[in-house]
Amino acid sequence: MRNPYFQFRQFTVWHDRCAMKVGTDAVLLGAWADCHDARNALDVGCGCGVIALMLAQRHPDLDILGIDIDGEAVAQAQDNFLRSPFAQRLHGTTADFIAYSADGSPASFDCIVSNPPFFTEDTTAGDAQRAMARHASSLPFDALAAGAARLLTEQGRLSVVLPHATASQFILTAAMHGLYLQRRCDVQTTSSKPPKRTLLTFGRHMQPATTAVLTMFTSDNQPTDDYRQLTQDFYTNINH
Repeated sequence: MRNPYFQFRQFTVWHDRCAMKVGTDAVLLGAWADCHDARNALDVGCGCGVIALMLAQRHPDLDILGIDIDGEAVAQAQDNFLRSPFAQRLHGTTADFIAYSADGSPASFDCIVSNPPFFTEDTTAGDAQRAMARHASSLPFDALAAGAARLLTEQGRLSVVLPHATASQFILTAAMHGLYLQRRCDVQTTSSKPPKRTLLTFGRHMQPATTAVLTMFTSDNQPTDDYRQLTQDFYTNINH
C-alpha cells in the first residue's frame, strides 16, 4: 500500500485523498521552476500542493495560490499548507483554470507553474477522479497557454513539466499566445535512455533560450551530482 504521506526536509505532504500522488514530475518542477523576483505565483492543478510548498520553501517572500478542479485535492492541499512552516503565504481554492483565467481578472501573477494533465488516449482511467487529474481534456495545452498569457504580468513567467514528446507542440502553442521559450531542460533517467520529461519556462519577451539536460541516475542507479544538487534541499533521503 502506498504511503499516505511524503516527508520532505521542511514539510510533510499528505496525498491519500488526491488522485495524483507526490511524484517525480512535481518534484522536478517544484525544484526547477523560475520564480525569482516574483511576488506571487499561481499553481495550476495544484493537487496535494507539493509544488506550491516547494516554491514557498525556495522563495521566502513569495505568496502562492493553488487551484484545482478537484475539491477534495484542494482540501488536502489546504491542510498541507496549514501544517507547513509557510502557511501564511499559501492558499488554495477550487477552480477550473479555463473559467478562472477567462473571468476578466487583470494580469496579476508574476509566476505560473503547472504539472498539467497530458494523457490523450480515448480511454481514460477507470477512477473518475484520477481520470480528471490525468487526462488532457480537462486542461488542453491551448487553454493552459491562453490562460497563462491572460494572467501573467509583463515580466511574468510560466513554467511547466511535460512528456518530452509533447514539448515541441507546447512551445509552438505557447508562442501562438505570445509566450516564448526562455529555459528548457530535458530530463533523462540515465544517460543511456532518451529524455522522458521536459521542463520549460516561458515569458512574454523573445530571447535566446537556455537549454540543458538533466540525468537523474548513474548506470548503477545512484543519483547523479546534478540531480542531488537540484533536490538536496527537499529530500530527506536522495536515494528515495
